[in-house]
Amino acid sequence: MRKKIVAGNWKMNKTPSEAVALAKMLVPLVNTDKVDVVFCVPAIDIIPVAEAIKGTKIALGAENMYFEESGAYTGEISPAMLTDAGVKYVILGHSERRQYFAETDETVNKKVKKALEHNLIPIMCCGETLEQREKGITIDFIRTQIKCGLNGISKDDITKVVVAYEPIWAIGTGKTATSAEAEEVCAAIRGVLGEMYDKETAEKIRIQYGGSVNGKNAAELFAMPDIDGGLVGGASLKEEFKDIVNY
Repeated sequence: MRKKIVAGNWKMNKTPSEAVALAKMLVPLVNTDKVDVVFCVPAIDIIPVAEAIKGTKIALGAENMYFEESGAYTGEISPAMLTDAGVKYVILGHSERRQYFAETDETVNKKVKKALEHNLIPIMCCGETLEQREKGITIDFIRTQIKCGLNGISKDDITKVVVAYEPIWAIGTGKTATSAEAEEVCAAIRGVLGEMYDKETAEKIRIQYGGSVNGKNAAELFAMPDIDGGLVGGASLKEEFKDIVNY
């Protein structure tokens, strides 16, 4: 039985003091053994939030990471910096990173490999645009993202990876894929993972849905056989996050 995982992606929100206040508000509401809960926070908030959640069951996540150990990469953060600060998870390949910062399947693949080298758990994102969905190429596009993003990942390492399916047209728009639509794509992701490895291995990999997940739709989405939790944006910044975790 795969344990559900609910990760809040705070994006570019909350100053350090605001982040600490939010974390302290949420901790008593979402501190549970039943679901893996992750706060993925802006880089400047990592250290203060790490202190705020110390001693709880909540894990700390970063929103990005570079694929080099160190060097002249102004503005970037290395995996060693993250682990030293207490980070356990890192979001990689989010559609906003791909859209605004020119990330590709190839760079995402490098990041996934580097994260695993440092015992970080990658949350690797995939998702299609509205135009791609309307053209009927969603599954083909997602298969390509999965195959390229996870190229060269060993059978031992792949079960440490979390895959997050986020249809781009549903991120921050208030539109949500129906539970059936989300399940169809998540099942296809598990199918391609089965092709890349084997069915038994694919059954161990956790697949999240993201895209306007909220307290009202979480239970129906998470009840789907191939949806193992959510990557939550806007609702992770509110008390409502507790309703998603405690679905």
